[in-house]
Amino acid sequence: MSIAQQPVPFLKGHGTENDFVILPDPDGRLDLSPADVARLCDRRAGLGGDGLLRVVRATGEAAAEAEWFMDYRNADGSVAEMCGNGVRVFARYLQRAGLAKGDDLPIATRAGVRRVRFEDDGDISVGMGVAAFPSGPGETVTVTVGERTWPARHIDMGNPHAVAFVDDLADAGRLFDPPAVHPATAYPRGTNVEFVVDRGPGRVALRVHERGSGETRSCGTGACAVMVAAARRDGRDPAADGRSATYVVDVPGGRLRITEDTDGRITMAGPAVIVAEGTIDHHWLNLA
Repeated sequence: MSIAQQPVPFLKGHGTENDFVILPDPDGRLDLSPADVARLCDRRAGLGGDGLLRVVRATGEAAAEAEWFMDYRNADGSVAEMCGNGVRVFARYLQRAGLAKGDDLPIATRAGVRRVRFEDDGDISVGMGVAAFPSGPGETVTVTVGERTWPARHIDMGNPHAVAFVDDLADAGRLFDPPAVHPATAYPRGTNVEFVVDRGPGRVALRVHERGSGETRSCGTGACAVMVAAARRDGRDPAADGRSATYVVDVPGGRLRITEDTDGRITMAGPAVIVAEGTIDHHWLNLA
């Protein structure tokens, strides 16, 4: 790793215990390889995190809409299109650093610009866009753990998801390794997999395997995908029936509130916390 000749500032933050290393890099000077990211996210030998958020100024077409770009990487160093909890933590950093102007803030991501709002109750809400259903008519997606297989809903929230309803969250087994998903052609770049149980009217709970990170304590885009899957299963389609739908989604690290409006747009609201800041020793950075 050769990315710095002096200490590099960092922060740690989490959204419902989905935790991230934050690297402020406004001028894009850090050259991070996948191995660099994996080393920084290592929970024993590095800083530890489900992923890494590099804070860099937006360029190209995105710069016309947003000043800041969220360069999100999974814990294994792979690039991801979007991270719902990550964008809230990213926004909290910008607010803390005095870089957020007003209560409404556009943030550029690989899945497009997402608008965040700092709510009066301390939560941050994010406009997550519209869910897509990539699987064609007649294509059935299934998820398998051990000898058990469940039908799953293929939903895209800027990144891919397979949502399976189960009787007990323990049915998901050990989620460090990715569950088998069929057909593999439905997810050419892999997928996040959510296992879901009901907790009451308008309330569900999940466990998730995040592509490139293993089981995490929360997944914001996954919670949105789960909300949409639950609404459709329950006969709710706001764009068709003209009534917005809100579900509470319990994740192992807390709770998220997801609303789908009549135009199909989805809003996620939840906490985002900065827990520490410091500097990374450049000698350690340059060892690898």
